[in-house]
Amino acid sequence: MSARWLDLVDPTAEELLSSLPVHVDPEVVEALAARPGDGRAPRPLLEGHGAYVFGVLLAAQPRPDQDQVVYQEVDLVATPELLVTVRKTPSRGTPFDPVGLHPAAEHGATAGTLVHRLVDDVADTYLTALDAAYAEIEELEDGIDVWPPSRVRRRISDLRHELLHSRRTVSSTRGAVRRILDGRVEVGDHALFPPSVERLFTETYETLVRVTEELDIARDLLAGVRDHHQSKVAEGQGEVAKKLTVIASLVLVPSLIVGYYGQNFDSAFDEGYWSIGVSTGLILLSTVVQLALFRWRRWI
Repeated sequence: MSARWLDLVDPTAEELLSSLPVHVDPEVVEALAARPGDGRAPRPLLEGHGAYVFGVLLAAQPRPDQDQVVYQEVDLVATPELLVTVRKTPSRGTPFDPVGLHPAAEHGATAGTLVHRLVDDVADTYLTALDAAYAEIEELEDGIDVWPPSRVRRRISDLRHELLHSRRTVSSTRGAVRRILDGRVEVGDHALFPPSVERLFTETYETLVRVTEELDIARDLLAGVRDHHQSKVAEGQGEVAKKLTVIASLVLVPSLIVGYYGQNFDSAFDEGYWSIGVSTGLILLSTVVQLALFRWRRWI
């Protein structure tokens, strides 16, 4: 049985009440009317509410030029006869475009099929975001030798938080799809998600599992980049310490010679001034020997 699809973008509470089934819970209406960035942190879910299914999805929109990923919230209320999608405009982007739903709706698809198309389109955005994350890690690897250390540390921190957020989002979406496969999200006697539609969700679930595994690989790659950066920082600090040690050694031997002769510029030329020539020669000789030794050992 074909279903009707209503698509709303940033609707008001009045628009929601006029479009939704009359038996939708007030808490669901409040969640649908909430605006992004109002202090709430939405998490993907699909849950049954008796006569309808309520869902929250987060689509990933990578922005390589800004080195960030924007998440577009898409809520839904589905009955066997009606699917209402609520797309919300993020503070730094555009609302999600459900391109996969238009052909299915035009061909008279069921509500369960439309829900699957929506969830599958959202899962595809995670693959796009994953490719963008790999590209960011590769760019970071190429720039780790030329970028300032502060920029490298900041980019590693940002990527780490993005991957953690993506991991939580994908895991929550995978858990929601798993609830459909287990038959825990349903309206009536498989009226919304019959076995044929549940089989469609199997492929989406496998995609989400693969994305989860790939995100773990990306986190391991980022950890390797972080370790490489820390080793370079430690190597740089070792070079600085080596140069300071060389400078200290070059100053230490002349100080020892001058201290042995008890020289100072106040009385150096009064008597025994020949010692100045001896000490100066020793200072020059020891300095040349040290420089040659340090050069031979490749310390300078």
